[in-house]
Amino acid sequence: MNRVMHPLNTWRSDFDRLFNGFFDEWPALDRTAAFPALNVWEDERNYFIEAELPGLRMDDLEVTGLGDELTIKGQRKEETIKGAVYHRRERGVGSFVRSIRLPATVDVAEVKASMQNGVLSISLPKAKQAQPHKIEVKCLEK
Repeated sequence: MNRVMHPLNTWRSDFDRLFNGFFDEWPALDRTAAFPALNVWEDERNYFIEAELPGLRMDDLEVTGLGDELTIKGQRKEETIKGAVYHRRERGVGSFVRSIRLPATVDVAEVKASMQNGVLSISLPKAKQAQPHKIEVKCLEK
């Protein structure tokens, strides 16, 4: 049996084919975002990192630094309520690792980290050689 497609459905199908995958290469629309979500910024003397880690216990978290790289490792364990019938489970479970390479070396011995309201905040002082130094300019004119 030969089936005739309605013109509106044909147009919609062509439109979907045209734009299917069009936005896939746009980084701002990446649908496979890494976990945890991060904010990274710097000032003259420090780098700062914030990581969203809701529901994660401190015992399940490890933060390490080496040179210009910071690594956040952790594991969110699956917690099931006995007798519950779940209709939706969107919070991820299992192990994760997130490494961030910074533009310069940091003084790892002086890194500070704290967790509040599910947000991990890390302050990473730049190594002395990575901090700006004022250079005196001498006038050589006579």
